[in-house]
Amino acid sequence: MATAATVVTPLISTRGGFVRFARRNPTIVIGGAMLLVMVFVAVFAPWISGDPFTVSPVDRLKPPSFADFFAAGKIDRFGTDNLGRDIYARTVHGTRISLVVGITVSILATLIGLAIGLAAGYFRVVDAIVMRVMDALMAIPSILLAIALVALTGGGIAIVIVAITVPDIPRVVRLVRSVVLTVRERPYIDAAISVGSPSQKIILRHILPSTVGPLIVQATYLCASAILVEAGLSFLGAGVPPEIPTWGNMIAQSRLFLARAPWTIFAPGACLALVVLSINLLGDGLRDRLDPRLARRM
Repeated sequence: MATAATVVTPLISTRGGFVRFARRNPTIVIGGAMLLVMVFVAVFAPWISGDPFTVSPVDRLKPPSFADFFAAGKIDRFGTDNLGRDIYARTVHGTRISLVVGITVSILATLIGLAIGLAAGYFRVVDAIVMRVMDALMAIPSILLAIALVALTGGGIAIVIVAITVPDIPRVVRLVRSVVLTVRERPYIDAAISVGSPSQKIILRHILPSTVGPLIVQATYLCASAILVEAGLSFLGAGVPPEIPTWGNMIAQSRLFLARAPWTIFAPGACLALVVLSINLLGDGLRDRLDPRLARRM
C-alpha cells in the first residue's frame, strides 16, 4: 500500500525539476505560458465571450467599462466599435483566425520545405534546378501574391494561407538543404552508402533527425511571421473578408475613429503584439536549448 511519503516525493521531485527547468529556460516557460493562454482563449472563445457579429447602433463607440466585468450579456468590457459590436468578443474570436493561420502556415511550409530540402541536399542532380525555383519563389512578396489571389478567387482564409505559405517554403528549403549538405559529408553517411543502404533509408534514419532541432525553431518564427502578415493583409483589405472578426480587420476599421475612440484599436493591437511576442520568446528559448554550442555555453 502506498504511503503519503511515496506519493508526495515524486510530486516534490517533479516540481523541483520544473523549477530548475524554468530557471534555466525562462524564455521557454514565459513564451509557452503566454501561448497556452492564447490557445485556451481561442478554443473556448464561444464560452468566454459573446456574439462578435451582433450590431447595436445604440451602443456604438461606448468606452470600456470594467464594472461587472464577468456579467452575462455585457458588451462594453473593452468598449464597442462604430457599429456597436462588442470589441471584447471580436478580439477573443479573432484569436482563432490568427492562430489557425499561423499554425497552418507553419506546418505546411515546414513539411513541404522539409521534403524539398531533403531531396535538394541529398540528390545533387536536382539541387541546382530546385534552388533556382526557390529563388524565384522568394522574389514573390506575400502581399502582392495575396492581392493577386484575392482578385482572382474572391479571398478567404484558405487563400490567405496559400499566399503566406508559398513565399515561406524557400526559407525552410534553404535551412534543410544546408543541414543535409553538412551531414551528408560525415563518415557514417559514407559508411552507409558503401554497404549499399538505400537512399530512402539513409535520409530517414541518418539525415532527417539532424534537421528536427533547426526546423522546430524555424517553425516558431514562421508562425509568428504568418500571424503578422495575415494581420497586415487584412488591414489592407487583401486578407480575410472584413465581416470576419480578425485583429487586422479590427485595426483597419478602427483607424478612422482613432482620435475619437482610441480603445477600439488597443485590444486587437495588444493581443497581436502579445501572441507574436510569446511565439518569438518560445522560439528563442528553443534555439538556445536545441543548439549544442549555445547549450554548452549556458
